[in-house]
Amino acid sequence: MIPLPTGLRARLVITFTLVAVTASTLVATIGFELAKTALVTRAESTSLDLVTRELSSISFPVGRLRPGEAPPTTKDLDRVAATLNGPGRSVLIEYGNMISARGPMAMSDVPNELYGRAKQSLVTQRKIIRDQLWLIVGTEVYRDTDGAPEPTGLRAFVFFPMRDDVRQLGTLRTTLAQAGAAIVLIALVVALLSARQVLLPVRRLSAAAQALGQGRLDTRLPVHGQDELADLTARFNDAAAALELSVSELRSLEAISRRFVADVSHELRTPLTAMTAVADVLSEEAGRLPKAPAEAVRLVLREIERLRELVEHLIEISRFDAGTATLNVEPVNVADAIADCLEVRGWSDQVQVKASQGLTVNLDPRRFDVIVANLAGNALKHGLPPITVSARATENGLEVKVRDHGKGIPGEALAHVFDRFFKAGSGRARSQGSGLGLAIARANVQLHGGTISVRPQHPGTLFTVWFPHS
Repeated sequence: MIPLPTGLRARLVITFTLVAVTASTLVATIGFELAKTALVTRAESTSLDLVTRELSSISFPVGRLRPGEAPPTTKDLDRVAATLNGPGRSVLIEYGNMISARGPMAMSDVPNELYGRAKQSLVTQRKIIRDQLWLIVGTEVYRDTDGAPEPTGLRAFVFFPMRDDVRQLGTLRTTLAQAGAAIVLIALVVALLSARQVLLPVRRLSAAAQALGQGRLDTRLPVHGQDELADLTARFNDAAAALELSVSELRSLEAISRRFVADVSHELRTPLTAMTAVADVLSEEAGRLPKAPAEAVRLVLREIERLRELVEHLIEISRFDAGTATLNVEPVNVADAIADCLEVRGWSDQVQVKASQGLTVNLDPRRFDVIVANLAGNALKHGLPPITVSARATENGLEVKVRDHGKGIPGEALAHVFDRFFKAGSGRARSQGSGLGLAIARANVQLHGGTISVRPQHPGTLFTVWFPHS
């Protein structure tokens, strides 16, 4: 099955060409039929005039003879046949039992229908005889008797060859076919040029829309003319200008928002430092306080720690948003870096490390520590043991996996675990953590040029981080 063209240019060209082919075929057909009719009419008219004129000049008596008239002889019929004869023609004269013939035709070549109609009027008929087209004129001679025409029984049949007319029609057919082909070719060229001219503004609009989608919001197109395409171009320019203004405003608001978050986070550091110092003192005294005040102190300590973590995460996120986050890459022993990360946070007894001691990779050690801490901390908070952190070298980089054996993350939440402030399940709305840990882990991985993904396990969840060779 031949696939149909889907491009607008192809469809325009095909439609234009089909219209041209149809129009040229229709014109050629009509012209040919008119020419054919004219040629046949002229041939019939000429033939009828000749037969009528020659038969009207018969001087010997035919039909019902009057006193003193002798019946016609074979010589009389031969003279009539001779006057009707001409180049290429064939003549048959019939009178009673006598037949005079000039040419190759015989009475058997006269169509029965024509023979019957010739008794009443002057008639014609075209017929192919021996692979040649002939115009046959047949009539019966009438004699004027007392002012009234009277049939005489003398019939004449003249065969006029039409090979010249057939040749002319063949030449005309060839000429019309050649002219039609030329018209179609011209129409195809005109269609290509017209389609290009029509689609040029469309292609410009397409290129401009692509540029707009790529972020070049200052893209504009010149407006030419006052047609529909010019109106469309003007509307595109208006839409692009409105979009540029809206994006500019959104970027300004986003910058203000980021600056506000960064400023607030930094401003919170000072009172948070003081609160942390007070919290340390309260922590030491909590054991000597009554049960209710001691519980309140422990609640305050937990919230202060949660606030401290949130502020640190907000400051880290603001650096990524502002584009000021940088990498300080150096050779890192992966097994030691993971072990140090867990030991500093007191997780060494809860998390199992599987990594070759000799595995060394170029990484930013601080950011690698943040990635491992966020993934392992997430597993400890929301998963169940055993929890493992494994690392291995691959053909094109380093692969780190963090696995827990908890209930796992709901399927509908897997696509959003790296979103900011996202917490899967209603039970996590007030859980410990800022909701930014996984988002920060992903940002640090992407800063290294790597990838991070999550997959459900049975049971638990598996996070996989890949770092390329640097």
